[in-house]
Amino acid sequence: MSKRISDDDEVGKEADIRSGPSSNRQVNPTLEQEQPYPHQHQVHKVGVPAKQNLFKEFSATVKETFFSDEPLRPFKDQTKRKKILLGLEALFPILRWARDYNLTKFRGDLIAGLTIASLCIPQDLGYAKLANLPGQNGLYSSFVPPLVYAFMGSSRDIAIGPVAVVSLLLGTMVQNEVDPTKNAHDYLRLTLTATFFAGVTQLTLGFCRLGFLIDFLSHASIVGFMGGAAITIALQQLKGLLGIKNFTKKTDIVSVMRSVITAAHHGWNWQTILIGVSFLVFLLLTKYIGKKKTKLFWVPAIAPLISVIVSTFFVYITRADKEGVAIVSKIRKGINPASADLIYFTGDNVIKGFRIGVVAGMIALTEAIAIGRTFAGMKDYQLDGNKEMVALGTMNIIGSLTSCYVATGSFSRSAVNYMSGCHTAVSNIIMSLVVLLTLELITPLFKYTPNAILASIIISAVIGLIDFEAMKLIWKIDKLDFVACMGAFFGVVFISVEIGLLIAVSISFAKILLQVTRPRTALLGKLPRTNVYRNILQYPNATQIPGILIIRVDSAIYFSNSNYIKERILRWVTDEEEELKQNSLPKIEHLIVEMSPVTDIDTSGIHALEELYRSLQKREIELALANPGTVVMDKIHASEFVELIGKGKIFLSVADAILTFAPLYEEP
Repeated sequence: MSKRISDDDEVGKEADIRSGPSSNRQVNPTLEQEQPYPHQHQVHKVGVPAKQNLFKEFSATVKETFFSDEPLRPFKDQTKRKKILLGLEALFPILRWARDYNLTKFRGDLIAGLTIASLCIPQDLGYAKLANLPGQNGLYSSFVPPLVYAFMGSSRDIAIGPVAVVSLLLGTMVQNEVDPTKNAHDYLRLTLTATFFAGVTQLTLGFCRLGFLIDFLSHASIVGFMGGAAITIALQQLKGLLGIKNFTKKTDIVSVMRSVITAAHHGWNWQTILIGVSFLVFLLLTKYIGKKKTKLFWVPAIAPLISVIVSTFFVYITRADKEGVAIVSKIRKGINPASADLIYFTGDNVIKGFRIGVVAGMIALTEAIAIGRTFAGMKDYQLDGNKEMVALGTMNIIGSLTSCYVATGSFSRSAVNYMSGCHTAVSNIIMSLVVLLTLELITPLFKYTPNAILASIIISAVIGLIDFEAMKLIWKIDKLDFVACMGAFFGVVFISVEIGLLIAVSISFAKILLQVTRPRTALLGKLPRTNVYRNILQYPNATQIPGILIIRVDSAIYFSNSNYIKERILRWVTDEEEELKQNSLPKIEHLIVEMSPVTDIDTSGIHALEELYRSLQKREIELALANPGTVVMDKIHASEFVELIGKGKIFLSVADAILTFAPLYEEP
């Protein structure tokens, strides 16, 4: 027996299958074997699958949905002691890779840890300000969470800490509930409550193995949301960059630009602008150098810390703060204080914290998993999404108890971590230790750090979130994806971060519903000198068989699309009949529905097929099915649909059906 698979871009592999007369042969419903024309072949019956045990079928479905990666496989046939050890390693991956740790790996991790620490310290101060929190809370979030992740996380390259998008999202949503200026204490409490529930959300998703839920936010929506958030963040920094004191609390571009223009005559400070713009140019220049020469990746990594040191020294010796240059002022010295007593566990604020935490937790999770998978793919190792969620959730719960706000994977820091030659999560531990020393020894020195430099650091960091190349690629590939991308982008820029996120999720779901409820169908024709049938739009040289209409359904048939599929097939029939009548050609006598792509069917789908059969009977057209899969075959047999249309009307392939209905057909 010979087999050749022909590809079809629209559906995949679906060539006709011909095989020897073996009763035990299992048929793959998505493959059909080609045979060169004009060799004859025997018509084979479609196999009816054996009836499965209901419990086994249900168990298989649950396993494939929640345990497709077979997490318990390593525990099979192991001793009790070994199972305990494997369980601990699954929960704390550090126990697995620590056995092979050596000095060479430590050298790489040490360099990487010191490099990302030099980047994270100034960024943390800026991101804390973006979240309307004191600078020390940003540093706290780069001390405890990375330590927890180093023990529980499975990514070797991800660098943990506060990030711009989550900081903006958290700051905006909490600010809508509590004024950070008038009631800073309650604002901090609600932020910590939101962080706690963000961790609970992440931990629950991971523990219940519901990681697939984050995939419902499409790549296009994420690109648009991140781009819009980057512009919003950059616009928010105009307050610090221009030295404006009275600034709008809204985040949309219209309100921000109105606030900037209104303050132009009396609210801008030229000394602040000079400091901010000068160092912004310096930071962008170092980023350009690092991008052009990858060996100099460390230049943009240490540039923010150099900017902070130089600008702080400059303000201190010139006392520019007395000339209106806004400074950080006091940053609390010492390690994270306990904050369990600050979290709301009763009252209305619990609901507010839960709502904000779920949103922030999902966005943080999406960003971290995307970053982790990117670098895992580059180093060719597997990343367990559910374990990552457990690790991220645990670190944010512990973080909320130690004065931290939502932390996740930072793309800029992770990229630097990767390029610095990190080998394991020890680089996160090194970074945490440097932040610890900073909290204990150096924080008083940040007193004279100008807010303008923090604004410059944030602007230079978020520019990379605007991915124009990805947007252009999305436009080329899928226009509907581009609509989702732009919807999220403009929603964030012109309305608010929450609305932009809502638009992103809504359009993603709308696209799924559209694809499910309006699946594609195709008219098939015979490729010359073969027994292969393909879409006539994709293959214009494919010929239709006189008196026979072949239609392929490119989707499972469910209640949501069954009526549409029935009506679409009848519309195909009507259109073809009108065209045949105009050209005085023989009328349609047989309709063959090619069901290779139909992976499943429900009762509504079978009911739609029954209605289709009756409609065709009135037109004196016979209905036949070609290549139904195992699940479909099982259900149409159980519903007695086979008896309705006749057992001789279900074929292994389109070629078999043609051989039965038009045995004397010859190609022109």
